[in-house]
Amino acid sequence: MAKGQTTVSDFAVAPRRSRAVERAAAPADSATNPAELSTETRNAEPSQEPAPLGTEADQPANPLIAPTQEARRERATTRALQREDSRVRLRDLKRARDRESKHYVNCPLDYDTKMRLQKAAIENDVKMTVIMKAAIDQFLKDNGY
Repeated sequence: MAKGQTTVSDFAVAPRRSRAVERAAAPADSATNPAELSTETRNAEPSQEPAPLGTEADQPANPLIAPTQEARRERATTRALQREDSRVRLRDLKRARDRESKHYVNCPLDYDTKMRLQKAAIENDVKMTVIMKAAIDQFLKDNGY
């Protein structure tokens, strides 16, 4: 094809998916200004009407795409409620964990003591905090506290 003879109508263009409202408004627009027809209006069949609810045409080929605005809104609301429930459960779990270890004590150790504590933790496969809790508890019990 020569460059000057090529027009838009020479190319195959797939019609865009549109809502029923746009389809109903398209014939009225085409009557007023036929020069501004989009490829969607040219390729769409004028007899296409949205199928009534509850028919097989109402069910999409892909189950992930909700067929109606109400179904999409319901699905979005359900997802939002599930996210909210998850968020609340996670917050409650964090609060329960914080309640157990709520009171902290900072204890500066010299380098040798820290290394001994770390070595003991590694060899016994326990955390340093567990050893420190046990040592403090033992000291308090031995001294009557």
